[in-house]
Amino acid sequence: MGEPRADLPHDSLSERLQELAKPKEVKDVWNLSRSLFKYSCGRVSEIWHRPPDLYSIMPSERILQLAEPRQYLDIYLKQRPRSSAQWTVSPPAIHCNASPRILLLSQPRPLNPYFVLPREAETQVSLSSKRASASLRTERLAQPVVKNCIVYYDNRCVEAPIRRVNPAALQAVASPRVVELAKAKTLPSECAPDRSAMWPVSSAAKNAVATSRLEELAMPPKRAPTFLVQFDPDAFVVKDAAKNALCSDRLKQLSQPVKR
Repeated sequence: MGEPRADLPHDSLSERLQELAKPKEVKDVWNLSRSLFKYSCGRVSEIWHRPPDLYSIMPSERILQLAEPRQYLDIYLKQRPRSSAQWTVSPPAIHCNASPRILLLSQPRPLNPYFVLPREAETQVSLSSKRASASLRTERLAQPVVKNCIVYYDNRCVEAPIRRVNPAALQAVASPRVVELAKAKTLPSECAPDRSAMWPVSSAAKNAVATSRLEELAMPPKRAPTFLVQFDPDAFVVKDAAKNALCSDRLKQLSQPVKR
């Protein structure tokens, strides 16, 4: 890859190109006894060569102990949540004695001295009252009042008013001030009543004679119906002049279909 091509003479290459064409020197840090990976593209991705005696070597007890995964307690596996992991507590931490400071901090926070508990019921019902039976009078008073659903007053008199009027109110005499206030409010003198929708026609208008111009304008327009105006019976009839007409060369040329 780094060697110069054989088809090019060395005289045509500059010194810079000849210097760049030389292969890169391998440093002493690399171990040439190892085989490099085939597709490493020049990078150090080495594959170690395992001697045949390596497979017959047995590891020590310490290596086997370190190779084993850490075991979890059965209680931890049952109680731990699925969303977050819980750290296992070592036996020395479980059997250790807490200091007075830790015991003080572990105490729950006391309630505020101004805190008041919910009040109890004001009336305490005794057990004897709960077991006592009500009398007939108490049961009768406990029944709801049944009202008749009526929309009128039963006065037993046809001409009597709906609401009963006190006899003293019937014989009372109103004062002049009350009579004045009871009068309806009158309309002002400038107020005009609503005009009637039907105006009376005067006798002069009834005996009037219309002029010829008014009679002409009063006549409705003479137009044919819409379905007759849009209907043309001669729309599909070929005229005699069209039957005897001669087609020009230009029309013959345009009437030919387009060839694609």
